Amino acid sequence: QVHLVESGGGLVQAGGSLRLSCAASARTFSNYAMGWFRQAPGKEREFVGAISWNGGTTYYADSVKGRFTISRASAKVTLYLQMNSLRPEDTAVYYCAAKYSPSPGYAAGDMDHWGKGTLVTVSS
Repeated sequence: QVHLVESGGGLVQAGGSLRLSCAASARTFSNYAMGWFRQAPGKEREFVGAISWNGGTTYYADSVKGRFTISRASAKVTLYLQMNSLRPEDTAVYYCAAKYSPSPGYAAGDMDHWGKGTLVTVSS
């Protein structure tokens, strides 16, 4: 079982930055590909970004490409999402997720474990 806890959300003005963190409980963190998803009010949960089990490959949704960066620190058992040039449409609850696989998943149904989310609000 993997326990995931997100942090770092908050209120920021458009154009600003935030860094989200996801602390994992698993001793075998390196066996999991990780991802970030988000869900805005009234919308379905959508893929934001993902990283392979060894951190060697990253993937991003077109809507965040060039603005968001996903990374992982195995020694700290932590996943990060650096978000720059934030826009009001980035407002959502952001979820960290883990998949027991070397390769990441891109759909919510691909993931095995989820955190409870952290709210990001971007004001215009």
